[in-house]
Amino acid sequence: MILERLYERGGVLAVAKPAGLPTQAPAGIESVESLLRQQLFGAAFQTAVAAGQHRHPGGFLGVPHRLDRSVSGVLLLAGTPRAARQLSRQFERRQIEKVYLAIVTADSAVGLAQSDTFTWQDKLRKVPNVPRAEVAPDDPAAQVAITTGRVLAGLADRMLLELRPQTGRMHQLRVQAAARGLPIVGDGLYGGEVGQPVERTSPIGLHAAAITFLDPDHAAPVTVNCPLPPTADWLQWQETVPIPSE
Repeated sequence: MILERLYERGGVLAVAKPAGLPTQAPAGIESVESLLRQQLFGAAFQTAVAAGQHRHPGGFLGVPHRLDRSVSGVLLLAGTPRAARQLSRQFERRQIEKVYLAIVTADSAVGLAQSDTFTWQDKLRKVPNVPRAEVAPDDPAAQVAITTGRVLAGLADRMLLELRPQTGRMHQLRVQAAARGLPIVGDGLYGGEVGQPVERTSPIGLHAAAITFLDPDHAAPVTVNCPLPPTADWLQWQETVPIPSE
């Protein structure tokens, strides 16, 4: 598999992550990081792995940004330690803006119509010993999660939402959408409509469509867009909602 590079400048590298591929994984398991190392460093990566080198085999590649395995879209990485520090700091300070597209299942009881805007605010916590999160309004240890969004289009019992997370909690968009009767299509972990039994890592209707960060060299804002996946679930929206491309 060859990963599509969407942006490469100033030590920042953005790629289009396919759904179903983890951002990082233990040695021997294919991931965005391992594939990109092979593309960037070639034989030097293979030699380093064979020699048992675990820290930056083949060359430096920072991973300051992650997407859930089941989510597709733009992913930021760093080709220099300086860029990695800068991007990590921007994520910590919430200076990076992210735009997601979500295909959700909805019925008339939800009360949303095309062009409606909304703000979701919840307190979320990780479920102990389980890789999932939940809304927990009465738990003082739960963390506030805020997402703004709007309805882009509707087809039958589905809607296409634009979601902009203002915080970065575990599975934030998936949990918040499901809590409002808008589960993301294919997301069996949170009650989303699925056509057949799926693995926890199977693709879902959530796509990181754009990300805006500050250039490490000039501090100017840079926006990188990622095309929709070429799958049936996404192609039905291609003409309904124009997706920007760089």
